[in-house]
Amino acid sequence: MAQKKQTFKTDVLKVTELLTQEEKLAIKNRSKRFVIGIPKEESNEENRIALTPLTVDLLVNNGHEVIIQSNAGKAANFYDYQFSESGAIIVNHKEEVFSQADIILKVSPLTDAEIGLMHEDQLLLSILHVHTKTREYIQRLCQKRITCIAFEYLKDENNCYPIVRSMSEIAGNTSVLIAAEYLSNAHNGKGEMLGGITGVNPSEVVIIGAGTAAEYAARTALGLGAIVKIFDTSAYKLKRLQNNLGQRIYTSVIHPVVLANALKTADVLIGAMRILENKPQFIVTEEMIKLMKKGSVVVDISIDQGGCIETSRLTTHQSPVFEKHGVIHYCVPNIPSRVARTASYALSNILAPFIVNLGVAGSITQLAKEFSGYRNGIYIYNGMLTNQFIADLFDLQYKPIELFLAAL
Repeated sequence: MAQKKQTFKTDVLKVTELLTQEEKLAIKNRSKRFVIGIPKEESNEENRIALTPLTVDLLVNNGHEVIIQSNAGKAANFYDYQFSESGAIIVNHKEEVFSQADIILKVSPLTDAEIGLMHEDQLLLSILHVHTKTREYIQRLCQKRITCIAFEYLKDENNCYPIVRSMSEIAGNTSVLIAAEYLSNAHNGKGEMLGGITGVNPSEVVIIGAGTAAEYAARTALGLGAIVKIFDTSAYKLKRLQNNLGQRIYTSVIHPVVLANALKTADVLIGAMRILENKPQFIVTEEMIKLMKKGSVVVDISIDQGGCIETSRLTTHQSPVFEKHGVIHYCVPNIPSRVARTASYALSNILAPFIVNLGVAGSITQLAKEFSGYRNGIYIYNGMLTNQFIADLFDLQYKPIELFLAAL
């Protein structure tokens, strides 16, 4: 992290050296110091924090002020004294964070009570999870006349979604390790070691999807010695995944009969198909689950979007599994929160450059003009809905963000 901190400063210096004296003066005049507020997460299911102590130190050294509610990072094993030593101001009450901050940084979406604490012209950065929200929720955010940026909509210079990708990497890796736990006797599983050993048949892992989560689930399963079979609706995605893995593995476009046959011998099923539509799309039917061996394990990573397995239903970190048709189901929607410290570092690595760039730009308006990826993350701008997908989902009016930026 110390090396990354130095890199951020070096990049800013390099850019500044290339500017004329007039341009340097313009940047100096528009740059702004922001007060960044981090409230404690309300949900017991959310253990991550948006900034780590090292990132707080970086932002403070860039002239910003960071206010953190006491014990906000405790679930990820980041403690108040670490944040304080990095230059953060620790406060006891959530209201103090919301009343003083220009920018509110959260991981999970705002609760109804927290929306009430927001005030005009604030900037909110958090996960949205739009499929779990209501029309009234979006309307309340708009009524506050704030600007909202969703983690899952932010893009980088390669037109990719960096936070989605980072969390998908974690979810993919961790899903296989979870499956290994529930195959063991420690969790009343059938007592098999994922991958097997010399002289013993390896386990079979079936993965639905060919995106980032699926890729990293495959990497972990292959590393443990399992046989991996991957199914997706797109031959292109399957080819890309196979190229990324650098080896030949079993891949197939989804055909119900072929998939059902693969599940008959599978020990683990990972559901990693990204669901873009509002309604759940069940790739694996209940009849297919009935074909699986007793004691097999299902991990549905897609459950936060409704799931891609018909027998899946939401579970929690406190009660993560249930059994149906003799198959163990793990359907926790927030797998990265299981490894909250790693996930918090991943979030910090992406959010720190955003805030540094925001300070240099001086406003979210200017930053949105300069960086299309950040512009893509904005779904409410000064109280006006700017995201067409959300507007269509809840039958609301919207205006493209470009219209507001062009007028300024």
